[in-house]
Amino acid sequence: QVQLVESGGGLVQPGGSLQLSCAISGFRVETHWMYWVRRAPGKRLEFVSLITQDGGARYDESVEGRFTISRDSAKNALLLQMNGLKPEDSAMYYCGYDCWMTTQGTYQCAYKGQGTQVTVSS
Repeated sequence: QVQLVESGGGLVQPGGSLQLSCAISGFRVETHWMYWVRRAPGKRLEFVSLITQDGGARYDESVEGRFTISRDSAKNALLLQMNGLKPEDSAMYYCGYDCWMTTQGTYQCAYKGQGTQVTVSS
């Protein structure tokens, strides 16, 4: 059974750091393109980052240079290191796969977890 469980969110001051983790069961993390997506209150689900099966990473321009996506094969987990956090990064963060941009301009994932809340505030 496929399960994705995010953790690591919390309240952090601007400029701070958090590392999100997504524990995966039911498949190996290396076998899919894996995504981090987020939804801020009142906003659409948006793309944050992805990692391909061969380890290539891509980022939304809003997080480029501050966030780093990676895999922990030993733990079968997806990670997101977030540095230099800004208030506009506040959102519920989800890991998922089989994700795509819809014609309405929002992201959608066939599979994603329940999310972990990140709040950036002083």
